[in-house]
Amino acid sequence: MTNRKDAEPGLRTTRESEVFREPPGSGNYSSSIGAAQGIELFTGDRRRARIARPAKSIHEPARETPVFAETDVLVVGGGPAGTAAAIAAARIGADVMLVERYNHLGGLSTGGLVIWIDRMTDWSGRHVIRGLANEFMERLPKDAIQGPPRADWGNRDAATASYWAQRTAAYHGIVTWSPTIDPEALKTLSMRMAHEAKVRLLLHAWCTTPIVEDGVIRGAIFESKEGRHAVLAKVVVDTTGDADLIARSGAQCESDIDADDIHHCMNTVFLVGGVDMERWLAFRREEPEAFAAFMEYGRNRVKFFEKPFVSWRNDVALFLGPRLAGYSAVDVEDLTLVELRSRELAIGHLDVYRAAAPGFRDAFLMLGAPQVGVRHSRRLAGMRKVTREQWDTGNVWDDEIGVSTSLSPKFPNISVPFGSLLPEKLDNILGAGRHVACDASSHTFLREIPQCWLTGQAAGVAAALAVGTGLAPRYLPVSAIQRELLGQGAYLSPIIADAVAPASAAE
Repeated sequence: MTNRKDAEPGLRTTRESEVFREPPGSGNYSSSIGAAQGIELFTGDRRRARIARPAKSIHEPARETPVFAETDVLVVGGGPAGTAAAIAAARIGADVMLVERYNHLGGLSTGGLVIWIDRMTDWSGRHVIRGLANEFMERLPKDAIQGPPRADWGNRDAATASYWAQRTAAYHGIVTWSPTIDPEALKTLSMRMAHEAKVRLLLHAWCTTPIVEDGVIRGAIFESKEGRHAVLAKVVVDTTGDADLIARSGAQCESDIDADDIHHCMNTVFLVGGVDMERWLAFRREEPEAFAAFMEYGRNRVKFFEKPFVSWRNDVALFLGPRLAGYSAVDVEDLTLVELRSRELAIGHLDVYRAAAPGFRDAFLMLGAPQVGVRHSRRLAGMRKVTREQWDTGNVWDDEIGVSTSLSPKFPNISVPFGSLLPEKLDNILGAGRHVACDASSHTFLREIPQCWLTGQAAGVAAALAVGTGLAPRYLPVSAIQRELLGQGAYLSPIIADAVAPASAAE
């Protein structure tokens, strides 16, 4: 380690029993792997030398690729959006195959340990991200979810909001439905719901290449322990998170970022067990000067130092950072470096918290996320897109397929158009999840777990309806998608819901 100090005076809290001391044998974690490999963090730049790749290529002979399956709807990627898309499509009656590279469903909400599920209520307390998102939350075991009771959603009482603010469920003095959940319970529930809907699951398979004929997607090529196979489909839903199929098909994507926001940062989330979070929260609340001193000490030791979030239980703490900027989520060397750096930062945090933080004396590293926490890489260039200008106007798209909460009470709810799931010039494929069409500013919230459920459910509905009608998704009457979404419990703006309700009632 560099900049090691063998002795450093401790900082004392107002409680004599709690002393901030440097963790034994610790060093400056901000400069360990970073200094050795020349990694610059939080700069947006890459000030590191890359090992040159050979200027060579090999010739692969042509080969026959066996067809593994034929299906109505192929969903690629079993994260929040992909799980919702597969279930929604199968419930309409489509034959659905869901292909996932890991051994579980849920993506970042489970394997990525992003177990704090962001706001599903708007600033009035109205539950606007519903449908499958609500069903997931309702069907979790009661001991696998923690969040404010429904009666408190939208509550502006100062004491109530202050209580839930420390538990990641109140913002701007308003209580919101933003629960934390047990990732293992959500994995189990996601698989059960997919099984109930008769979705065909294929795990441990990685999509490598789309099958494209004259601008139309016909399926995809996968690699697995069995080798190379093809899955043919009438409609494909790309829920890879990085628009892998859409990008590799040659369709236009966007990758600009808002450099002042965290939406482009990456890191591996980690859980710390053996803690007393109520004691920690009391320390933050009741001893602000000691808390500030502790945070300063942590920054001096680890440089990029994070506070823990509550989880679904008192003895487990959630660390969603530190977040690392300047890396690409579609560069395998960058992904490797982020994993290495995140691991060192996790260990650095654990040592500091265990030695010095109230409630963390017996803490241990419980789990580093199996999936790296990617917030952004590519967004599809869609037929329509959500933009920053829309935040002010409150525009409701005529092809709305869902409503997102806005970033603050000064903005109205955000209408999400069906066109944001459709590439401009590529047919028989929809994109849902964090790569929907939007500008960089709007991506800050459209990438969140509830919004992925929202767009995934809509994509699944559209895919199934396209199969049933024989139309390419872009030519579907959007009213049919909207009626089916309402039937599946989704929320649409009143002007849209009222317009399609008479036809639904007549049917």
